[in-house]
Amino acid sequence: MYAPPYPAVYRERLVNRPPELLYPQADVAERLALGCSDDALANGTKADLQAAKRLAKRLYHLDGFRKSDVARHLGKNNEFSQKVAEEYLRNFNFTGLTIDQALRSFLGHFALIGETQERERVLAHFSRRYTRCNSERVNTEDSVHTLTCAVMLLNSDLHGNNVGKRMSCSQFVSNLEGLNDGKDFPKDLLKSLYSSIKNEKLQWTIDEEELRKSMSELADVRTDSASHTMKRLGTGGNPLVGVAQQVDGELYKNGFLVRKVHADPDGKRTPRGKRGWKSFYAMLKGLVLYLQKDEYRAERDLTEEDVKNAVSIHHSLAMRAADYSKRPNVFYLRTADWRVFLFQAPNAEQMQSWITRINVVAAMFSAPPFPAAIGSQKRFSRPLLPGSNTKLSQEEQVKSHESRFRAVSSEQAELTASPLDRKVRGRELEEQKLRQEYLEFEKTRYGTYAMLLRAKQSSGDEDLATFESRLFDDGGLQRAHSSPTLPQDAANKEKIRCTKTSKSLKRQVLRI
Repeated sequence: MYAPPYPAVYRERLVNRPPELLYPQADVAERLALGCSDDALANGTKADLQAAKRLAKRLYHLDGFRKSDVARHLGKNNEFSQKVAEEYLRNFNFTGLTIDQALRSFLGHFALIGETQERERVLAHFSRRYTRCNSERVNTEDSVHTLTCAVMLLNSDLHGNNVGKRMSCSQFVSNLEGLNDGKDFPKDLLKSLYSSIKNEKLQWTIDEEELRKSMSELADVRTDSASHTMKRLGTGGNPLVGVAQQVDGELYKNGFLVRKVHADPDGKRTPRGKRGWKSFYAMLKGLVLYLQKDEYRAERDLTEEDVKNAVSIHHSLAMRAADYSKRPNVFYLRTADWRVFLFQAPNAEQMQSWITRINVVAAMFSAPPFPAAIGSQKRFSRPLLPGSNTKLSQEEQVKSHESRFRAVSSEQAELTASPLDRKVRGRELEEQKLRQEYLEFEKTRYGTYAMLLRAKQSSGDEDLATFESRLFDDGGLQRAHSSPTLPQDAANKEKIRCTKTSKSLKRQVLRI
C-alpha cells in the first residue's frame, strides 16, 4: 500500500530516553569471551578497540556466527558496538557506487533483522561509511541516511505483499523534495534509483533457523492464526515494511457496514462522484479490514474487487463522527496514509464496537515507525509508517506507544511555544498548520493506543469481546464520548473489573 511521504524530523530527544548502561552485562560477557580482561576494559580504549576489531572480523567472516547474528551486534546502543560496527564497515569499499549498489553489497553479507531502532542504527553505520567512501560526491552523512531509508522503504512498497497501489516514480521524487539538507536531490539520481529498485528488489537472506525462532516468538504473543500472516517472510520480502493479504489472520470482528470515501491519500478531498455510500460485509482480519459486497462464505475466495476495497488499519485511528449529522451511528477511520473513510453501523452499540476493535487491533500489531535522519527540510512531510506486524511483546508494544506519545507531545509543546512570525505567509504558514494538525492527531492516536493496551493488560482478558464488554459495562470508557478510546474526567469514572481503576490508567497515560 502506498504510504505517506518520507519522514520529517520526529526523532526522540535524548532527554526523553531512559538511561542505558555504557556496557551492559551481555556486552561484557561477549568481550571477555574474545580474550579481553575486566581490567583491560576498565583501564582504557586500546583494549576496547582490539576487542572490537576481533569481533568485527569474526562477524564479517561468519566465524562462529550466523548471518542473523550480525545485525544484533552492530545495532546495540553503546560505545563498544559502535566501534564494532565501524570496524565491520571497513570491510566494504563503496567508492564510486550508487546507494542501491552499495546497499546490495552490504545487505548481501547478513540479515537485517531486529528491533526498529537496531535496524536504524545499522543503516546509520552504512550511511556513515558510504559518505566517507564518497566524500567528493555526496553532501552530508544525513542526506545519505535520508536517501538510504527512502530506498529501503521504496523497496518495501514496490515488492512487499501490500494491499493497494504501488508508489510511482513521481511520488518517490516528490516525497523527497527538500530532504537533501534543505535542497532537492537530483531528479536523475532519484529516477535511476527508482528504476533500479523496481527492476531488481533488494534481497537479503534470513536463516531458516532464525525464521523459525522469530515465528515462534510471535506465536507467544499472538494467536496461532495471527502468526500465519508472517509466512510472507519466507519469500525474501522486506521485513521492515509491508502488509500481507491477511486472509488467514484471526477474525476480530465482522458485520455489515455502509462506507463513504471522504478523503484520498494525504487527506486530499475525494472527488464528488466517488464519495457515495456503499454497503459492504466487513471483516477485520489481522491488520486488514476486508469489505465484500456479500456476506462472507468460507468456501468463497476473495475476489480482486474484495482486495481492491480492503483497507489496511496499521497506524489508523477510528473515532465517532460527532460532527456528522446526516446519518446516525457513523464513525471516522483515518488510515496511515491519511485517507479518511466514514462508516455507518447498524446501531450505536455496533458503532462503538467497531471503533474499539479497530483501535485495539491497530494498537496491538502496528510496528514502530522507522526513524528518519536528522536534517533540515523545506517541506513538512509525515513519517512513513510500517505496514508490517510488530515483533514486540505486549509490554514492549505499549511502552513503544508511550514513548511516541512523549516525543510527539514534546514536539507539539515546542511548536506551540514558538509564536509564528507575523510576516509568515503562503506555503510556510500552510506548512505550520499541517505540522500542528499532524502532531495533534498523532498525540491522540498514540494516547489512545497506550490507554487501550494498558487497560487490556490490566483486565487480563485476551478475548477482545470480553475485554470490550468489561471496558464499557463497568464505566471504564463512556460509549458516547467523541474520542471513545480516551478517558473522560476521572470524576465520571467507575472502577474497571480488574486490579486498576480507569483513573489510574489515565494517570499512566498522562505520565508518558
